Amino acid sequence: MIQLRDDERLDDVLAEDLKIVQSPTVFAFSLDAVLLSKFTYVPIQKGNIIDLCTGNGIVPLLLSTRSKATITGVEIQERLYDMAQRSVAYNGLEQQIQFIKDDLNHMPKVLGYHKADVVTCNPPYFKTPQKTEQNLNEHLAIARHEIYCTLEDVVRVSSQLLKQGGKMALVHRPGRLLEIFELMREYQIEPKSVQFVYPKHDKEANTILVEGIKNGRPDLKILPPLFVYDKNNQYTKEIRKILYGDE
Repeated sequence: MIQLRDDERLDDVLAEDLKIVQSPTVFAFSLDAVLLSKFTYVPIQKGNIIDLCTGNGIVPLLLSTRSKATITGVEIQERLYDMAQRSVAYNGLEQQIQFIKDDLNHMPKVLGYHKADVVTCNPPYFKTPQKTEQNLNEHLAIARHEIYCTLEDVVRVSSQLLKQGGKMALVHRPGRLLEIFELMREYQIEPKSVQFVYPKHDKEANTILVEGIKNGRPDLKILPPLFVYDKNNQYTKEIRKILYGDE
């Protein structure tokens, strides 16, 4: 049994045999988080994965279906942390997944320097605007705007957490790609692969997936593009396979 609060609901996690606590007014995961979880390299048998800005825990839940590694999600918002905790308990994954409610900037001291095999993050995409321009919903404003962490914070902390040769993966917006590359190199993470995600064939990319290696050698690969919708506004075959396991 699981106790749901306010407008919460218990949703199926797509093709996976999992369920997750969601709330439309607090947080509901997006396609971006799913794409990140599929894009990310993970050790299959053992290792240490850290997911920053974990929200309601969707990325750790999805990664648990691909890896037996220990997974730690970090979330600063109490309500989302609580939702993530209850989802993991409902799915019986407490032995594999844990959550920490704290500022991600504290994580190197809390979790240790240079111990992670993989760090993932679906961070806030937008620089902090004036208070009057922020979302009136505090939970959504924190998730979307760099109120508690900046892109530089995410990259710096990831570098501090990663082992030599460890991998960082994040999902973001194309407009910040050069900034991402600059910050990764500044903090000794070499960009290794990029994938552009397009809403449709005739639209500009609106999402990027980036992976880098701590102190890796320069060798950037541009992966084949992903298109979300076809000309009939239906999910493409590639996206259906990612979301629902369709062949």
